[in-house]
Amino acid sequence: MNASRLLAFVGATLFAGSVFAAEPAMDRGEYLFRAAGCGGCHTDEKNKGPALAGGAAIKTPRGTFYAPNITPDPTYGVGRWSEADFFRATREGLNPDGAHYYPSFPYASYTRLTDDDLRALWNYLRRQAPVTQASRPHELPWYVRSRSLLSTWKALYFTPGAWQPRPDKDETWNRGAYLAEAVGHCGECHTPRDSLGGPRRGLHFAGTREGPDDSVVPNITPDKKTGIGRWRKSEIIEYLDSGMTPEGDFAGDVMAEVIDRSTSRLTPPDREAIAVYLLSLPPVEHAVRKEKKKPAKGKDAFGF
Repeated sequence: MNASRLLAFVGATLFAGSVFAAEPAMDRGEYLFRAAGCGGCHTDEKNKGPALAGGAAIKTPRGTFYAPNITPDPTYGVGRWSEADFFRATREGLNPDGAHYYPSFPYASYTRLTDDDLRALWNYLRRQAPVTQASRPHELPWYVRSRSLLSTWKALYFTPGAWQPRPDKDETWNRGAYLAEAVGHCGECHTPRDSLGGPRRGLHFAGTREGPDDSVVPNITPDKKTGIGRWRKSEIIEYLDSGMTPEGDFAGDVMAEVIDRSTSRLTPPDREAIAVYLLSLPPVEHAVRKEKKKPAKGKDAFGF
């Protein structure tokens, strides 16, 4: 084995064994579940719905989507699914019948999860309480209702396959990249979309004015003018933990939920890894803040 291949092998081995090994209070599947924020989308907390039995409305420029029941209920949930069905859904964006999922289900990011992590997440979901409740159908304009059109969308924007660590980067960077790009699927909200709903790759992580529920999603590239380029690594870590910005404000709306459910539950090394990765991204100057005379009271520097 030559030196470069040996380096890649060692890096992959360290990476696979270290991402979710530091939280003794929960198993790997539960940690992944929290890191991915599954409960936030698949539970209708606003209407006090049962856990994972179907989510609240996610309003987008292309219609309103509702996350489905993912409890082990055999009729309305995933109780009749096999592990292979789960892998196919997350890795390929296909349901057990072979129909395409809308990309409101972030399989474009989840496809990068490793086999071991997908298996751990699946085993965790199987242990949850089944809920007999039908999923709410999406509310979409007529021109996007046909799922057959999604094959074209996938051909344009979707590349399936598990994450491969970069041998030229250290373990911390690789862990942060995996958490941000695959597990946490940050780009799904922080990357603007084109007219077909595909990510504008030249603006990866550069923010958008058309986030879920008409929210403004900030630029989190290290651009000093429009992004987080003036933030120190320690300040990003603090924000992911408590929601506090360098100015002393706090996250609100969608990001507050992400912090509460997901990033604050990560281990300190994992929050640090995400910060390292974000600061390594190419800076993209892209202003996303909507025009306002004054920032609303309680809004933070990220625009939430």
